Amino acid sequence: MLSPQNFWPPRNFGALDAELSAFETARFVVIPVPYDSTTTWRGGTREGPLAIIDASMNMELFDVELQREICDVGIHTTDDVEPVFSRPESMAVRVTEVIGEVLFSGKFPIMLGGEHSLTFGAVCAALKTDLQGPLTVLQLDAHTDLRPSYGGAKFGHGSVTRRMSELPGVQIVQVGLRSTSAEEYANVPANVKQFWCEDVLHNFESALSYILDSLSDEVYITFDVDVCDPSWVPDTGTPEPGGLSYYQVRDLLRTVCTQRKVIGLDCVELIGGHAASAFAIARLLYKTMGYLSS
Repeated sequence: MLSPQNFWPPRNFGALDAELSAFETARFVVIPVPYDSTTTWRGGTREGPLAIIDASMNMELFDVELQREICDVGIHTTDDVEPVFSRPESMAVRVTEVIGEVLFSGKFPIMLGGEHSLTFGAVCAALKTDLQGPLTVLQLDAHTDLRPSYGGAKFGHGSVTRRMSELPGVQIVQVGLRSTSAEEYANVPANVKQFWCEDVLHNFESALSYILDSLSDEVYITFDVDVCDPSWVPDTGTPEPGGLSYYQVRDLLRTVCTQRKVIGLDCVELIGGHAASAFAIARLLYKTMGYLSS
């Protein structure tokens, strides 16, 4: 009798065979981190990584824009990173270790969250690499995440940017903002530059140029899916009206990835369950791999 393995594709990003998904030869390493310990309002971002991976298994691997199968550069998918629930600081340490291992192996890490607090650990890992100058964290997000603490957690998802702004050698550029508290609005750190969504949409091409000029040579991208208009990505824990379109997010990622040295990427705050949301995000991540390997 034939094994089910003969009928079902491997469960990894893109459903790639052993040759294209081997760690040793892969350019990209996809790291699922199903963690949502500090989320508020709608939970379920722990289901986001698997939703993205499952959606990616149904993509056409040929990209019409780039005229090639992006997966030929190799995409390895790791096992899930086991969450540490004792406190978010401990989870940040775990993420730093995992992302650091990938970076020091010469691979490009793509972390799939989970909640946004995970980004702090990934940026800490990026800072330990051989940077040639300041690191810009490009934060695509509807929220500023600049609270000193939120829900009693200093390292939770509502405070992740405040914590990152305290790291030496880091500057932060936030794009797509649509929501903040009075305290956050009045206390923006000097190393945080903000592009509010309404201003970006007023003249997108001009805003794209200003955003690019605000970045240092080396960039880490954190992509909170609530930056997207909820008409095409409704599946997020804290949706906000308005937001960027699919093509605007694509163009922003393409511009940054082709004109700056991007050293890492994460995608956070997707809730599993809505197939169209997961598929759109999977497609954007796949295209981003293409831009990075052009």
